[in-house]
Amino acid sequence: MRIIALETSGRTCRVAALSGSTPLDELEPEASQRSSQSLAPGIRTLLDRVGWTAQQLELIVVTQGPGSFTGLRIGVMTAKTLAYVTGAAVVGVNTLAAIAEQAGRLPVWAVLDAQRQQLFAARFESGTDKTPTPVEPTRIINNDVWIASLTPDAVVSGPGLSRIQQKLPPEVIAVDEQLWNVRATTVGQIGFRQYQGGRRDDVWKMLPEYFRPSAAEEKQK
Repeated sequence: MRIIALETSGRTCRVAALSGSTPLDELEPEASQRSSQSLAPGIRTLLDRVGWTAQQLELIVVTQGPGSFTGLRIGVMTAKTLAYVTGAAVVGVNTLAAIAEQAGRLPVWAVLDAQRQQLFAARFESGTDKTPTPVEPTRIINNDVWIASLTPDAVVSGPGLSRIQQKLPPEVIAVDEQLWNVRATTVGQIGFRQYQGGRRDDVWKMLPEYFRPSAAEEKQK
């Protein structure tokens, strides 16, 4: 199955091509390039590198949230547009689930920086198929409150640790920093697994999952 996976939850994007669950190639633009600049050219370059045309795509997978408001909007809209014009299926993946998948050990806390001294956080344990299953779903929590809630020997991962790692209790286990940032390949593998389980997202109704109002919405209230 020809799959393109898009990861746009942060400042930059990643794009991966997979054949079923098998990774073929992954493209990571330069850190100075935002998703709005590099996503479409990145998809084109990746398709050329693996020798596919857009019309051959069968599944588009994208990080649906949480993450950057702008990045998620760009990623989800691109995935929906690509699915619409090619006839491919589309599946959205929770960003924290991808972080948990990459951690390589369960149970694990996955965290992203939510700004304002807060985190997007979710806790995952091993499901029936040995894949990460959320037992404490995605929520926004103050940094200090989350740190205080950690039990001894808790395992934690994700780019949300970058600002608070020094504050973690000594008995808490932080996953290798190289595994914190989400890879598009991981997103694609999760999406393919969910597709095999029968999931299909509606190309017309699929939206980013921000888990909080935008600054403009909060100001309006």
